[in-house]
Amino acid sequence: MTTILVVDDERDMRRLIEMHLQKDGLQVVQAEDGDDAIQIVQKRDIDLVLLDVMMPKKDGFTVCKEIRRFSQVPIIFLTALDAKSDLVKGLELGGDDYIVKPFTAIELTARINALLRRTGISTNSDVLTKGIIEIDTVARQVKSEDRKLVLTLKEYELMLLFMENEGKVFSRDQLLELLWGIGYEGGTRTVDTHIKTLRLKLGKVASKYIETVWGIGYRFEVNG
Repeated sequence: MTTILVVDDERDMRRLIEMHLQKDGLQVVQAEDGDDAIQIVQKRDIDLVLLDVMMPKKDGFTVCKEIRRFSQVPIIFLTALDAKSDLVKGLELGGDDYIVKPFTAIELTARINALLRRTGISTNSDVLTKGIIEIDTVARQVKSEDRKLVLTLKEYELMLLFMENEGKVFSRDQLLELLWGIGYEGGTRTVDTHIKTLRLKLGKVASKYIETVWGIGYRFEVNG
């Protein structure tokens, strides 16, 4: 089972995150300060760390720096900071991504799943089915009307993200950050190109599930 370490000095925040992640079948370990977090990563098999930036004793940046001395576990910063310099600092210290408070449960799940996929960790061993599309997340195989599709890695990640978040509208910038990473230098036309080829591969019926939301981005909706 995938194990997530939640590091935050606010007990209510830790419990809310734990409740949500457990609904997604993830195991959650809590730490209320940086020292506890470092000891847990040293002693346990942790797949990803959600690390609050603003904490007493040791802030998240310091904790990240110390963890990177002995572990390359994926780290997502939880931050109320919106200053680009602070966020860049965290990434330079070894953080993999960040999410700004307040955030939605869907956004948090999407960030976690995207980062785990990039590091080769599966969060779900079940077959996910939406309409006539089926994804086997273990075999990393997508079928449309029982027809196996040959997808690139990014096309697969797009399909999985959409199906895990049916009805949610993603902007092109959000898709770039979630699947290509926040340091990706390509433009949003990259997203449009991948959506176009993915629709062609899905076929006439299933391609309609990926809707264009004009002026915003894209949404996956089976019964749209």
